[in-house]
Amino acid sequence: MSRIGKKPILIPENVEVKTDNSGKFSKVCVKGPKGELSLEILPEVKVEIKEGKIFVLPNMETKRTNAIWGLTRALIFNMTEGVVKGYEKKLEIEGVGYGAAVKGNDLELKVGYINTLSIVAPAGIKFSVEKNVITVSGIDKELVGQVAAKVRKAKPAEPYKGKGIKYFGEVIRRKVGKRVVATAGAGGAAK
Repeated sequence: MSRIGKKPILIPENVEVKTDNSGKFSKVCVKGPKGELSLEILPEVKVEIKEGKIFVLPNMETKRTNAIWGLTRALIFNMTEGVVKGYEKKLEIEGVGYGAAVKGNDLELKVGYINTLSIVAPAGIKFSVEKNVITVSGIDKELVGQVAAKVRKAKPAEPYKGKGIKYFGEVIRRKVGKRVVATAGAGGAAK
């Protein structure tokens, strides 16, 4: 039994949930004030809507049924939250001369390379920049996380000076430079 899969999902106000069982895979569509999302459901689980709640139930017994049961419930819950509130990830840029700007729907990054890097916003994703903080927002939690990871991958923060792009609040473990290690080792040997 999946502990997460057993929990029913309460449908928020202004949210419409539909299930479509025609075809090989069933489909769940969630429509709210911020947009619409859909998800294909694997045959191991089935989705039922009763009394303003969404129930995810096992459909067959296989080795992966419990994992898919909990995963499907979590994905549907994220969809219902996303169409009402939306999701966002914040990233920080550190470094002299480093910066970001929004041009149209795209994000332009100046992170120490000769040319500026351009990251194209997929459908449903918005970029915003305030000083050295980049905000990636949208209604699909998975897509917001993927795009934020792509932005971070453009120039990850390095451990010596901390220059680069990191998630807001992420702690970068700092390393000591070679000179400091070399002088500390030589001073200790002379004594």
